[in-house]
Amino acid sequence: MTKTHSETFGIEVRNLSRNFGDVVALNNCSLSFAPGIIHGIIGPEGAGKTTLLRTLLGLLDCKVGEIVYTKNDKEIKLKDIRDEIAYMPETQSLYGDLSVEEHMIFFKEMYEMSNDEYKQRSQELLSLTRLDKFKDRPAGRLSGGMYKKLGLICALLRSPTVILLDEPTNGVDTISRREFWTLLYSLVQKYKITVLMATAYMDEAERCTCVHLLENGKVLIEGEPRALISQFGVNGFNELFLKQANLTTESIHA
Repeated sequence: MTKTHSETFGIEVRNLSRNFGDVVALNNCSLSFAPGIIHGIIGPEGAGKTTLLRTLLGLLDCKVGEIVYTKNDKEIKLKDIRDEIAYMPETQSLYGDLSVEEHMIFFKEMYEMSNDEYKQRSQELLSLTRLDKFKDRPAGRLSGGMYKKLGLICALLRSPTVILLDEPTNGVDTISRREFWTLLYSLVQKYKITVLMATAYMDEAERCTCVHLLENGKVLIEGEPRALISQFGVNGFNELFLKQANLTTESIHA
């Protein structure tokens, strides 16, 4: 039977700031990530997207501000949700000479999965991503889109409730990007997971359930995409981003 999640995990960021020397990566950020939907963390290079994801994971210390994790609306500690969170970094740790199946077996052992659980889960994910016909192909011989899918299913193998994706569609062609999004929708519907996806592509904002626009470490705006476009009377997120970024710059210099 397919594993879906009856428990819900939410994440709330409150006044989070993070510096690396003189570089401000996050500047008093407050964001709310509701469970069971696709959140788009949208912004150009240097906006603070990767720093935010790594801080949510506990890979970076939360020195200023706080991050609140909830389970079924009750506050819990990061250690109590850590096993429910998967992370797919922009630069994936895949091995070019290992096949698709060998990668999955490697992650099975790392996650200490039973043979029965692995067999069912791997078959579902391979079928869903249409990689089942390429199980014997080395990762180094996969197309860019297939390579990204392999990284995703390795992260999803242990059935996480929350998955953080750091620019998963960066560097792949338009068709592969579209296929990746179709896959995300299927995963959310099938497994009831929460997706936090960082991307620099403004056109991907409208594909999300909720968007969070970042620029220079600051949160510009967040909300449901179509509602934001309607509220601010713009034609798309490129225009909305420029409008909000200019307003932020003007308020700083006022």
